[in-house]
Amino acid sequence: MLLFQLSKYAIVSGDTPIESTLAVIAVVFFIIGVYLNKRSLNKSSAKTFKEIDTKKIEQLEITSREYEVLQAIKEGLSNKEIAEKLFLSESTIKTHVSSLLVKLNAKRRTQALQIAKDHNII
Repeated sequence: MLLFQLSKYAIVSGDTPIESTLAVIAVVFFIIGVYLNKRSLNKSSAKTFKEIDTKKIEQLEITSREYEVLQAIKEGLSNKEIAEKLFLSESTIKTHVSSLLVKLNAKRRTQALQIAKDHNII
């Protein structure tokens, strides 16, 4: 607002042409935009990357195929879509999902995902 008031004063007083004033305002806002963008990018990249806890996977006795199914569940795929992706039958996927629910002590797929995230498995 201050910048606009100063530009209004400069235009009214006749000291500078309108084009110069608008160019200065545009440059200032461009610099502010670049600064804010860099600042927001630094915040998002500053988030720490959690490593997968392979020991916890072994401790829970999750097989590699069950882990693949868990990752597919994380992607939001249905049992049918997981079966197509992994070239398995839908009943085999249901078996893997049931096994995962038991091993993670969960009642639903969403709860299993939350538990897996808490354990740094996914």
